[in-house]
Amino acid sequence: MLSVNNVCLIPDENNAFSHSFAPGEISVVLGANQSGKTNLCRLIAGLNTRAQGEVSLDGHSLVELGPRSRPVSMVYQAFVNYPNLTVFENIASPLRAKKTDTKTLSKTVAETAEKLQISQLLDRLPSELSGGQQQRVAIARALAQEAQVLLLDEPLVNLDFKLREALEVELRELLRASNTVVVYTSSDPRDAFTLGDQLLLLEKGSKIQAGRPLEVYESPSCPAAMALLADPDINRFYRNGRLCALRPEHLELSLQGHDPALESSIDFDMQVTAYETNGDESFVHGQVQDTDWVMRSRGMLPVSVGQVLQIHAAPHDVVQF
Repeated sequence: MLSVNNVCLIPDENNAFSHSFAPGEISVVLGANQSGKTNLCRLIAGLNTRAQGEVSLDGHSLVELGPRSRPVSMVYQAFVNYPNLTVFENIASPLRAKKTDTKTLSKTVAETAEKLQISQLLDRLPSELSGGQQQRVAIARALAQEAQVLLLDEPLVNLDFKLREALEVELRELLRASNTVVVYTSSDPRDAFTLGDQLLLLEKGSKIQAGRPLEVYESPSCPAAMALLADPDINRFYRNGRLCALRPEHLELSLQGHDPALESSIDFDMQVTAYETNGDESFVHGQVQDTDWVMRSRGMLPVSVGQVLQIHAAPHDVVQF
């Protein structure tokens, strides 16, 4: 069990918190830019950071240990590989640092490369690889270390969408098969559901909620927590003096004609300011009660800019704060 206690990710902010990360699970740390995700990883790894706090593993403090002495490996956003070393030597580098015998080293590199599907690249240099292949090498080097804690700081953010999706599926299966503490930081709410067994939400250095992804999605503790798991942003409004919110995917276009199922729905008028679609999905941007809203819908919709739409939502989809 990895624990952080009285952690302050952003100096001069009264936002200290504690949290534990379990082995054998992928813990997704979700937050916007500048929320403290990288500072948290650097604190755990023992690297230079503005963050402060206690870090312990299985009850033993890591504070006095330097980065090389901690059972922690880290993968960064950028493709960080040794440019003058082959893929084999990049993966082998942490093993050579530990003076691992040649037979064990070769076996570990071969097995790790096979898991990441880069066995055919072992003789190449990083400059000869694509971005996806370079990040696979960086992840393989971290896994070969066989550390008790693996930190993945937005490792796929610089990859194209299709490659990122493919790697996410492979990573999920690979990481869940180990008993490693895995901390995966992201600003994309999809990662919480694609990869996460547990979820930690950060905003401006503060822990705002934690739990299993679906539980956090269904019962957000505050508007900020709800917004972090929404894509696009949530739609806010006041009802009976209370702040309420709706996710874009829970809004629907009210069609003409009587529908008994809609008699209990909550209705809104939206003046359309922009419309975008990829054919499979549509996003309608507009103004509701002088506030910017967005509706996310399947397929294409018969709307145009300037039009006033009647839209609705089911009462059980409204979240009150």
